[in-house]
Amino acid sequence: MEETSAEPAVPTEPDSTEPLPERKPGTRKRTKALLILLTVCAAGGWFGIRLFISGSTNIETDNAFIEARVVPVSAKVSGTVARVLVKDNQFVKQGDLLLEIDERDYQLQRAKAAAGVGIAENESGGEQVKVEGARAALQSARARFDQAVTDQTRAENLFRRDVLPKEQLDRTITARRVAEAQQKEAEESLRRMQAEAGLAIKAGINAKIRERKAQLGEAELQLSYTKIYAPRDGYITRKSVETGVNIQAGQPLMALVPLQDAWITANYKERQLTWMKPGQKVEFSVDAYPGRTFSGTLDSIMAGTGSAFSLLPPENATGNYVKVVQRIPVKITIDRNSDPEHLLRVGMSVVPVVLTGRSTGDVFRELNPFR
Repeated sequence: MEETSAEPAVPTEPDSTEPLPERKPGTRKRTKALLILLTVCAAGGWFGIRLFISGSTNIETDNAFIEARVVPVSAKVSGTVARVLVKDNQFVKQGDLLLEIDERDYQLQRAKAAAGVGIAENESGGEQVKVEGARAALQSARARFDQAVTDQTRAENLFRRDVLPKEQLDRTITARRVAEAQQKEAEESLRRMQAEAGLAIKAGINAKIRERKAQLGEAELQLSYTKIYAPRDGYITRKSVETGVNIQAGQPLMALVPLQDAWITANYKERQLTWMKPGQKVEFSVDAYPGRTFSGTLDSIMAGTGSAFSLLPPENATGNYVKVVQRIPVKITIDRNSDPEHLLRVGMSVVPVVLTGRSTGDVFRELNPFR
């Protein structure tokens, strides 16, 4: 029986292609969740920092509204409305005719005042006529006096020649004295007439003429008030008058809103006013026009909080006091080029953002406790 030699066994190396032990499913989920969490935290931190910086440099509020002056249009005289030439929400320019009041009554008043001026002027002319009459009477008296002097001289010459009797000479002397007295009387009458006319012109007639002319001017002014014109550019609103209606002086007829001069009143919290100054640029959006941005300028900051000027201001010097963050009105003017169509209306809600011009470095320097 053949014996076989036993060969030593050669150790075999492990196969390198064998698969590694797989990770547990729970480990993969935790890693993925950790990555997602880190990403979310990083994104949240980034957006939080951006939001903090934006809130520190661009100050925003939603407590803001558009305002404008409302110009009331009223009548200065009473009467019946003859024509109304405008309608609600119509744009008018300064000087446009809005309505007319029946002017016939005021035309009669003007004619009456003009007649009064003519009467007063005629009275002044009558005084001048009296003066001219007195002057003519004086000239006549002087002529008679000169003739009486001539007759007396001739009679004296004839009396020396014994041609004229003494009786006729005495008559010529008496006639000369009478003529002289008449001349003096005429002179006094002229001076009296001139004095009376002068006083009348200075104190009476002229004053009456001025009074009548003043009445004429008042009547013409009242007549001009029958036409009501637009005091400035703007939109007609709250029209409450129609043709044929009787109106009284001072009665409001309509209102005029100049939207071209509108502004924004933004009520910012007192903590937001630290870096706000007049002249800073403002951007704002309006709920009525989403996606559109308008521009403006910070005009001024009110001298007190809104509650300080309310009807019943708070009394803080009481025993029970709770601090409440106050709001201060800020006026923002609207750039005219930003709203050429005048789309903005009074009372609209807006969200203004004041661009303070501060940089990111300014914000972080404020946070540095070692500055």
